[in-house]
Amino acid sequence: MTHNPMSRRNFLGLAAGAAGAAALAACGSSGPENSSGGGGNTGGGGGGSASYWSLSGPPGEPVRKAAIKRWNDANSGSKIQEFYYQNDAYKQKIKTALGANQAPTMIWGWGGGGLKEYVTANQVEDLTDFFAQNAAVKDKILPSSFGAATVNGKIYAMPVETVQPIVLFYNKKVFDKVGVQPPKSWGEIMALVPKFNDQKIAPFSLAGQSRWTNMMWLEFLLDRTAGSEVFDRVFAGEKGAWSDPAVIDMLTKIQDLVKANGFQKGFSSTAADSNADQALLYTGKAAMMLHGSWSYGIQAAQGGNFVKEGGLGWMNFPPVEGGKGDPSNTVGNPGQYLSISSKATPEAKEIAKKFMSTTLVDDQEKEGWVKSGGVPVLKNSDSLFQGADAQFLKDMAAIANGAKTFAQSWDQALSPTAAETLLNNIAKLFQLQVTPQQWVDAMNGVIGK
Repeated sequence: MTHNPMSRRNFLGLAAGAAGAAALAACGSSGPENSSGGGGNTGGGGGGSASYWSLSGPPGEPVRKAAIKRWNDANSGSKIQEFYYQNDAYKQKIKTALGANQAPTMIWGWGGGGLKEYVTANQVEDLTDFFAQNAAVKDKILPSSFGAATVNGKIYAMPVETVQPIVLFYNKKVFDKVGVQPPKSWGEIMALVPKFNDQKIAPFSLAGQSRWTNMMWLEFLLDRTAGSEVFDRVFAGEKGAWSDPAVIDMLTKIQDLVKANGFQKGFSSTAADSNADQALLYTGKAAMMLHGSWSYGIQAAQGGNFVKEGGLGWMNFPPVEGGKGDPSNTVGNPGQYLSISSKATPEAKEIAKKFMSTTLVDDQEKEGWVKSGGVPVLKNSDSLFQGADAQFLKDMAAIANGAKTFAQSWDQALSPTAAETLLNNIAKLFQLQVTPQQWVDAMNGVIGK
């Protein structure tokens, strides 16, 4: 991570194979899951082995497993032991393991503020020289993805997997049934809410229990209202940065949507790890859902013929009337990230580096992520956008290419301390337990912490 906030957010000139954001919720199966049968809590493995922790569930887990299998099949003397966990469980487990010096060799993550904390605690390897010595490997990866892997000008993680923006999904069949069109502005969103409620269809599906799902609403509304500058000031640690009037406006709009019954009944008890929010959309119980583009792969895998039959629509978040934000802007993360534990054995570190410089940049890796419904972090992927998923992948790449500003998700850009306060207050905001001003006061209190 760098100290320049704009370099974290302006991902201009992404190649056609780019689209943003980490798989924040590539989860679904009950974790942990050990696919190789060894102990995973050792500091990186040893004696010719290394360990790898990541997220369980579609669409990502099958591609991750395939990569490990390719490596293990070709390297019988240097096995990688793999372990998978649900999103929220993983976040807690990796934090505990790092604190106890029992991290896996390879630490899967989201970059940004969390990575900076690892670096400050000397828990991950500096990979700057590794990429300097392996320029051909670095050249295979989209340059924009390295921003969230960089701390104080040095690279501490390898961008992997996919780049995916947050998008507004909608159920075409539900829209046809109610006789309405997808919204082109915030005003149209609010006008649609009573029309869907009258038909006993939730206007939006939301996994509110998971908190980060709610956050996507704030990210887009603040951007569309005020542009990227307000959060840039927060990221830079400017005292009182959340006190901008646009923040109060954004928070008020959110609570107006909640009060209008914009989400399904009991949304604050719905968890993203179970993909219950996705199911509401593809079963027609909800009309729309704001979510990461990885949701496409989940709905294709779990929604029967919904995606195959053209029932799913998608779009960038619409503008807010009178807002200053560029409607091309998007939010999310420019990749997922793989770091190497500084406590791993030299042998395990070497296995990790070879795995990262060969298997994770090979053609099968690129093809696997495209087939999963994602846009790879690897360059020159657009020729693979074919078949039934081609239009979606092209549209995701176009959103990223066309974004004047591509903002990293707030809870990943901020330090873990500030992010936890953010998520807690977002949950309270959606549950109408705090006023917009109380929310601002609480968030100003953790700026720079």
